[in-house]
Amino acid sequence: MIITSHDQLTGEQILPDEQNAKNATYTHPLMPRLVTVSSVTALGPRMVRIRVVGEDLKSLRSVAPEDHVKVFFDKDSQGQPVLPTVQNDRWIDGRSMISRDYTIRDANPAEGWMDLDFVLHEHGIAGRWAGTAQVGDQLALLGPRGSFRVKDVFDWYVLAADETALPALARWVSALRPEAKVFAFIEVQDSADEIPLESPAQLSAQWLHRGARPAGSTNLLEEAVRGLELPDGEGFVWVAGESMSIKPLRRYLKNELGLERDNWDVDGYWRRGMADHDHHHDED
Repeated sequence: MIITSHDQLTGEQILPDEQNAKNATYTHPLMPRLVTVSSVTALGPRMVRIRVVGEDLKSLRSVAPEDHVKVFFDKDSQGQPVLPTVQNDRWIDGRSMISRDYTIRDANPAEGWMDLDFVLHEHGIAGRWAGTAQVGDQLALLGPRGSFRVKDVFDWYVLAADETALPALARWVSALRPEAKVFAFIEVQDSADEIPLESPAQLSAQWLHRGARPAGSTNLLEEAVRGLELPDGEGFVWVAGESMSIKPLRRYLKNELGLERDNWDVDGYWRRGMADHDHHHDED
């Protein structure tokens, strides 16, 4: 039986391409968008929320908390953003453009705005841009291309992420039903990076501080997930962060716990020493 899903942002009913009892996949029209920065809000010493606005955002569709857009940093000779070229619903100039993937933290298509959270750092083009972003700056966006939605049908959830995946985790817990039990583990540098997490679900959140150790160099998330005594019932485990540091959890969830494939997802959002890491390469 085909069951429609509702766009988390607009309430629009959207038919999935494929679905089963636990998840559903969707494809969205691929549309370039020109947006303008309307506000810059510090969430802590190392993270900033940037709100962008534009008429192009009024066609935005988003079904799942991990939905992301490509943010482009190319400029023409006049210093204006270069929009990606889409023909027949395909992006055709990808190899020549500079882009990074960012989760849609929040948005209101009817009002034409979107929030993106950036981790500030000097070793990447996106982090450097976010550190100097000002109201009136413009960006080109593309996507989301598609959505993978985990249905809210589980008794419990384990969500583990570093700061790069924190926007997706925060959006996820905000949409879960009240009777669901959620265990969240978030790795950050220190307590200054902790942000409020709002959820109607029964949320237990634990912040893991790596201190002076480089991001992506610890096994804090692995230890936290392995150390949790899972409750009764059926659950779902989602882990996202630095690709190599969370890789052992794939084997743990699949081989040691023996979870069904539709009951877990381990997603490498980034990889140390590699720019613009493609997280799809990490999938089993």
